[in-house]
Amino acid sequence: MIAVLTGDIVNSEHYKASEWMVVLKKHLSKIGDAPQDWDIFRGDEFQLKVSVADALKIAILTKAKIKTIKGLDVRMGIGLGEETFVGTKISESNGSAYHFSGRIFETLKEQKIKLALAAADEKLEKILNLILKLALDFMDDWSVVSAEIVTISLENPNLQQQEIADQLGIKQSAVSQRQKRARLDLVLEVLTFYKDIIKQA
Repeated sequence: MIAVLTGDIVNSEHYKASEWMVVLKKHLSKIGDAPQDWDIFRGDEFQLKVSVADALKIAILTKAKIKTIKGLDVRMGIGLGEETFVGTKISESNGSAYHFSGRIFETLKEQKIKLALAAADEKLEKILNLILKLALDFMDDWSVVSAEIVTISLENPNLQQQEIADQLGIKQSAVSQRQKRARLDLVLEVLTFYKDIIKQA
């Protein structure tokens, strides 16, 4: 089983590609190698292959990264399934994970949501998509500052608030406030729940 993320940058037409492309490429490069594990195509669309266990964390981190640029967001469909053919590029690879990811991604605009998941297990899909809808209620509203604090916290889970404060040049109490405003506690709970339910699936 693997996870495939298919996404695009929301509002990219109002920005120069140079404003967000570097951020996206740098982020994806930390996760895998292009073009086997990820690729950017059709201007602002991208596809990424990751482990099932890490899929949701990477999706939320990708959202936070892009939202550190004011006015931008990302829309993503996560497909959980098999990989039956591995091409030299991710766009040439195939399997149910790719089909699920593409299928759910195509419905996002119509559903007016920015993150959803598709899998063979309909019950699992239903539960996770309900949780994602609830989480998007606050994640879609992240400010640049909230997105930045979520990015740092997810990329460095062992950093104490004081260490984050030193990194950002702010007080520890300000880090605490920013994490509360971003609902980081709920983000971490959602990620823990996802890992637990995926293990049982």
